[in-house]
Amino acid sequence: MKLYLWPITLATTMLGCSESMFAMGKDASDTGYFASESEDMSGMMDGGAPNEDDGYEPEVEDDLLGLRPATTPRYVFVANPDRNTVTRISVPGLAVITTEVGQNPIHVAVTDDHSTAVTFNLDSDDLSIIDAETLEVQTVNVRAGRNSMVMSPDGKWVLCYFDQDAEETSTNTGGAQSFNDISLVNIETLEHFPMVVGPNPHGVHFSSNSAVAVVVSDSYLSRIDLGVDEPEPEHIQITDDLVDPPLAEEVVVSPDGATAIVRQFAATELVHVDLNALERSSLAVGDNPTDLDITPDGLELVAIARGSKELWVYEMENPFANQTVLDLPEEAVFGSVLLSPDNARGLLYSTASGESLYASWNRSTGSVTLRDLVKPVKSVGISPTGETALVAHGQGNGADVGSDSPYYNRPAVSLIDLETFFGSAVALPAEPTQFAHTPDGELGFFIMENQPYLEVLNFKTLINDEIKLKSNPVHLGTLLDTQTAYISQEHNLGRISFFHPEEFDLQTITGFELNSNIEQ
Repeated sequence: MKLYLWPITLATTMLGCSESMFAMGKDASDTGYFASESEDMSGMMDGGAPNEDDGYEPEVEDDLLGLRPATTPRYVFVANPDRNTVTRISVPGLAVITTEVGQNPIHVAVTDDHSTAVTFNLDSDDLSIIDAETLEVQTVNVRAGRNSMVMSPDGKWVLCYFDQDAEETSTNTGGAQSFNDISLVNIETLEHFPMVVGPNPHGVHFSSNSAVAVVVSDSYLSRIDLGVDEPEPEHIQITDDLVDPPLAEEVVVSPDGATAIVRQFAATELVHVDLNALERSSLAVGDNPTDLDITPDGLELVAIARGSKELWVYEMENPFANQTVLDLPEEAVFGSVLLSPDNARGLLYSTASGESLYASWNRSTGSVTLRDLVKPVKSVGISPTGETALVAHGQGNGADVGSDSPYYNRPAVSLIDLETFFGSAVALPAEPTQFAHTPDGELGFFIMENQPYLEVLNFKTLINDEIKLKSNPVHLGTLLDTQTAYISQEHNLGRISFFHPEEFDLQTITGFELNSNIEQ
């Protein structure tokens, strides 16, 4: 039996996410295509003609290194799908209490004020609303057959939908089933609002102020105003081809919920959606755009065009007129950009090229400098302070890693000081499965598949240490206002360990529901 641990999340900016990067480059405001309502937009709303094949697979948006925010210092909630229970562990006393929820709880989220935990129970098609203090449980039924849940930033709303790409599938599959109906639930009032969105929904986005929800499908964006008494979806068609629509690979929503930008597969333009007027228009971009981000301050949009080797930056207030384009080095392939939280730099890389390279982008000067790595890139993250980059490398070698390399046929991670760009790499016995960091951003942690270890990364010294666990880890997180990491592990009655870096001490609780004692 495996146990599943999810942290209590805080409504803080996700550390290691994109930031504001306005490049010093040529002005593109007079070269883009800016379609008005009166212009003929046939062929443009689908992104124009398909891209010419540039010889590379699509870039992979891997959130492996999207370092997790810390949990509340008081409680950790552990969902036990095989026992249909949720366990609350008090910190620092490590007192353990378990309560029953619905069948097969696969997702857990906690409200911004930490007062309520919510589990999505896959096989009973319901939500368990749990009072964090008393553990009193209230149940809200949702549409049958849903397999994914997303909570709004303010913790007031939960949206459940069916994601074809999700690994989990409900056992209740008999009879008729719709795949494009969703359940919107108000956590405070327990009201359930069922509704229908476009075919093949594969993403849910909330504005940062939780005023608007946007459900993404291949043909439509469905906008839901969360400020009204009876929320209803409003549908915006994002493609003219409703028979074989291009895949909406990426959608970003402005913090105020007024604008969405869609990046479609094989497109040569972006789709700009005014979520208030429910109108769409075409936004110029280079060939084969492969990455898209809105900066955390909500003021700019950044797109990387792999085919034309360009980086496009738009002002969100008027993206049609205020654009800047930065030419990228011709000798390398770049399909993704990660922007540091301090607004000082960006990292450019590709998960598709097989090149053991990345580039640093100086925001103030616009300069781009090529740099080498020990292996091709699988994923990139930046520490919360913006001082250190963390690069994950897969087992594959690429064309430039020979059999004499100590990293040949082995996964690895690299730590890079972003002030000096001095780096250190560590070869691994298996692929990392989860990363986390301390709230102060000084330490990082990761676990690996089928390896009974906790790896500890010092973002300042670039040194890693290894802690032996009592069994293989399943989930990893950290506790707010401490340096403590917690690791859920495989055990037939449940096992969780707490690692305290200050004392270099590991404490383990085994047998949640038996209230076992702490093992030193």
